[in-house]
Amino acid sequence: MSSRSLNKVTLIGNLTRDPELRYTPTGAAVCTIGLATNRTWVTDAGEKKEETEFHRVVAWNKLAELCSQLLAKGRKVYVEGRLRTSAWQAQDGSQRTSTEIVIEDMIVLDSKRPGVAGEEGAAVEAPSVQPAPAPAAPAKKKSVKAETAEVPHQAPAESVNPDDIPF
Repeated sequence: MSSRSLNKVTLIGNLTRDPELRYTPTGAAVCTIGLATNRTWVTDAGEKKEETEFHRVVAWNKLAELCSQLLAKGRKVYVEGRLRTSAWQAQDGSQRTSTEIVIEDMIVLDSKRPGVAGEEGAAVEAPSVQPAPAPAAPAKKKSVKAETAEVPHQAPAESVNPDDIPF
């Protein structure tokens, strides 16, 4: 008789720091990300409360490289993956444990670009790690002057190379 189980995590939050990309001795890319999620509620007395949880998120291989390229501190992202808990003995002899989220999917949810002061991030879906649809026929090119006059605060679109998609 088989038993069913599920280890799945879905989070939407903001990055607490810039991604850290490293490579294992075998050449596999690994990217660690700090993610904060917030929860607000109202107590029985009518007092508004807020709680923040901090998560350690890890991406591997092509997804790790994409996270390193697309993400920066403060960006809002959707991540999906699984929990992994590790246990080890510290140098002082104490037993330590760490739980992290190993992600398999990531979607950038804002249009903020790193280093652009004062730009507000809208809830616009940005490049995803999911396969992109076939490109549409090229549209007429507008002059830079006309484009900036029509949409003064829009950041340039990012393109995701289909070869960078991990599946």
